[in-house]
Amino acid sequence: MDALRFVNLLPEHAGQLAELQKICYPHTPLEALYKEHEFVAHAGVFPEGTFVVLDGGRVVGVGAGVFIDFDIEHPDHDLDELTGSQYENHNPDGEWYYGTEIGVHPDYRGRGIARRLYDLRKELVIRHNKRGFVAGGVLPGYARYRQQMSAQEYVDRVVAGEFFDSTLSVQLHNGFSVHGVLKDYFPDKQTGGWASLIVWENPAYRQNEHG
Repeated sequence: MDALRFVNLLPEHAGQLAELQKICYPHTPLEALYKEHEFVAHAGVFPEGTFVVLDGGRVVGVGAGVFIDFDIEHPDHDLDELTGSQYENHNPDGEWYYGTEIGVHPDYRGRGIARRLYDLRKELVIRHNKRGFVAGGVLPGYARYRQQMSAQEYVDRVVAGEFFDSTLSVQLHNGFSVHGVLKDYFPDKQTGGWASLIVWENPAYRQNEHG
């Protein structure tokens, strides 16, 4: 970890980030993944919201997102419609930070990189006095149980500690809470496109000083 650098997104990272997506999300159709030109666009819109992990010049991880207004009482949404594939819906005055993705190369997992990517984005939320950090979390472990139970039951059992999910369990360990499940959140045949809606509320949020 000491040799790794965590930096904000630059256009020069775009090509490697597009390739990293293919490695981190092997069951997601290529057309649903961010392309190189979209990462270039992200760098032009809100580079501060994306943290890239570098081992020398090699991109090995990413945690990304934008500021938006989000109706937490009516959470059903489509990722691209909400944020824009090129972050065109980023709103500097939005009340929430929405995490669009997190990914760590398999060779680098188990080293605390994901935790650091979550922490850096929480620090961003606090620095900008946003209400919190919200995201749709993929449920890779659900593929194993999909024929036996609903996505909601699976998530409930992960929350209860009965099951371990390589994504959701990590998010829970990082202080997020689950606010339901999202249907058809992303195209993934193994999980049926289900995701959890996760929320971390900023404990330092000052409502009268929002901005």
